Amino acid sequence: MEFLKLRTGMVLLFAALIFTSCSKNAGSFSMNESVEGRVEQSLEWNRQHRSVTINVASDNYEIFCMGDSHVGTTRNLDRFFNTARKQEATAVLMAGDLCSGREEDYKALMQHIPFSDSLPVFAVTGNHDLHYAGWDTYFSDFGSSTYFFSVKSPADSDLYICLDTGDGTLGREQYYWLRNLLTSLRSSYRRCIAITHTNFFRHRQAESTSPLPEEIMALEELFTENHVDMVITGHDHRKDDRLFGVTRYIVMDPLEDKADNAGYFVLKISGGTINYEFVSIKD
Repeated sequence: MEFLKLRTGMVLLFAALIFTSCSKNAGSFSMNESVEGRVEQSLEWNRQHRSVTINVASDNYEIFCMGDSHVGTTRNLDRFFNTARKQEATAVLMAGDLCSGREEDYKALMQHIPFSDSLPVFAVTGNHDLHYAGWDTYFSDFGSSTYFFSVKSPADSDLYICLDTGDGTLGREQYYWLRNLLTSLRSSYRRCIAITHTNFFRHRQAESTSPLPEEIMALEELFTENHVDMVITGHDHRKDDRLFGVTRYIVMDPLEDKADNAGYFVLKISGGTINYEFVSIKD
């Protein structure tokens, strides 16, 4: 009981302070927009573009997920997309750190993404995507980094929520947006999956950052209350899979060419049941 009181008190404190310190601590690289600025731009973009609904003919479908490709080179990226197309994936999710943030690397990235109506691609920003004033290029190439889409099968619909944690935090406005979205829409969907860059749990010693503990606790509670089934992330460059409350938290291996553990993640919905697979890329 005392633990629950302490946890509730910390969440309430977090709600009162909402992320005031996180966005000030984004790192030493040049980022020309804070998370609040990016979210403002993203939500305005959303108001001008309707959310996407993907219609599938079967209640069984697959979504291919990747992160941390760090383009530059594109060998694994090409392999990933070739496999997604061969297996007739319903969509691709790209969980940030797609490139270095340099304009020339964004250009290389965009040249190797096979955009088509038959393979929708959804992306969010990572911290490296924002380096060298990279947000302007990301926004020009992809649009919003805070949005949702749905997959509608003959039996039901599933909700996918894309979140911007490029600064290591959701920030005030994005948190409120997420809370309001879950409150208003979650009950209309069978499954709910969130994708973002920064992993919530520290499962190994690494230099990569994590959100503040108070933020993690508030989000865990929000995800539990609204029965978010899965959160898919990257950032830490080593796969991890754990269940906390009702939510499964996934960290993917990096897709980066030079990574010894290069890989990606396949989300498989079968009759409403969530299955998944970590796939290694080996030379």
